[in-house]
Amino acid sequence: MSDFQINPLVLIGVGSSFAFSGLFYHLYKEKKEEIRKLKEIPTFRPDQHLVRLLKASPHKRLQYVAIEGLVQAEGEPLTSQFVPRCYGVLQRLSIQEHSKVWNSLTRTWNSRQRNKKETNNAVPFCLVCPGAYINDLYVKVQAPLQASGCYLERVYHRVRHAEEGLVDMMVQGLSGEKPVAQEETEELLCVGSTLTGFGEVVLEGGQVMRLQAPQGGRQYMLVPTDYKSFMDRHESSATMWKGLTAACGITGASLLFGMLHSLFGERGRKRE
Repeated sequence: MSDFQINPLVLIGVGSSFAFSGLFYHLYKEKKEEIRKLKEIPTFRPDQHLVRLLKASPHKRLQYVAIEGLVQAEGEPLTSQFVPRCYGVLQRLSIQEHSKVWNSLTRTWNSRQRNKKETNNAVPFCLVCPGAYINDLYVKVQAPLQASGCYLERVYHRVRHAEEGLVDMMVQGLSGEKPVAQEETEELLCVGSTLTGFGEVVLEGGQVMRLQAPQGGRQYMLVPTDYKSFMDRHESSATMWKGLTAACGITGASLLFGMLHSLFGERGRKRE
């Protein structure tokens, strides 16, 4: 029977490193495939070139494209309730309550968070070409609240901590709940910000273009940045998964090499 023993912690380290390397490689391949599909999507701005292309297309529509432009309200924009001279076209106001609830079984206070109030406001808006002196060409954004994507910017945030008095402590003891804080947030899609929309574009009446949810189940999406920055973020994510794949693979190979070197080195010394 062999006298040589292998440290189980080293084996766990080798197995874990190779397992994580395989997982990260899988995520890297998925991200590269996603990037490949994104690069196949035609990208346009609200200009004459897009109008000419739509006029030449069947049914005057492009089934799935990316439109990059600046946000412009079609009428009066929304005004921020907390930030002076801040205007937008989509607005979300939310109030969240943070409290602690008494658990009689474990005899501990457990944290709880709930939405006390949420208000969503919207006005019609469109995308105009960046740098254009006359915005006579634009793309109307249809049903933006149905689109996915984190396109709202947080312009206001405040946490109000609860003040405890003697009467409050007595009431909390009876109710089994005590408030901790109230969080107020305002998010806007600001006028003049850059937005890229992914969806179907339709030409109406010769000059009016509209971005809407695509047919066929493809994703209707709004991204709060230009197309290049959007793709750069995806490339950075792929690079990160690739780096983690290499790091875990090298770590696992190093541990395995060290273990084998120690094992055969000890055997050689035994033979001598």
